Amino acid sequence: MKITVFCGARNGADPIYQQAAIELGRFFAEQEIELVFGGGHVGLMGTIADAVLEAGGRAHGVIPEYLQLKELAHSGLTALEVVPDMHARKARMAELADAFVALPGGIGTLEELFEVWTWGQLGHHAKPVVLYNVDGFYDALLTFVQQMKTQGFLKPEHVEMLQVVTTPQALLQAVQNYRAPALKWSS
Repeated sequence: MKITVFCGARNGADPIYQQAAIELGRFFAEQEIELVFGGGHVGLMGTIADAVLEAGGRAHGVIPEYLQLKELAHSGLTALEVVPDMHARKARMAELADAFVALPGGIGTLEELFEVWTWGQLGHHAKPVVLYNVDGFYDALLTFVQQMKTQGFLKPEHVEMLQVVTTPQALLQAVQNYRAPALKWSS
């Protein structure tokens, strides 16, 4: 199984985020889950990749050429693909993934999360999309998602597409038990 992880190119203010990335990375290696990620050595991206590799697992990075040229690419990965731009990066990471997970991160993480969630809603894929809600990091976002549902902009079944977990074991269970809902525009 390959899981694409979206996460920060920064570590965040609380060390709990790094610890969660380490714990998840070790779990991936133990479960023989291959990490697919943005290919950087910085922030939580580097943290989870290092944890996977140190535990004997596989880490597959996909990085745009201009970020590799800035020397942000992780040099010790199982595989590193250099692609032309961010659009190609996201498409390739989606192609490789059996599931998607968002750890804490910034606007790039949210953009990647919302894109794959939207793709799932539209039927572009039927893969699980999971929020790894470390220490309530995504609570405010989840409140806003409920607001979108309450105001009629998001169907309940599309809210439920976004799985929310707080442990590696719950993540694996969510991925294994996921069933895609009907397409957004189906009758």
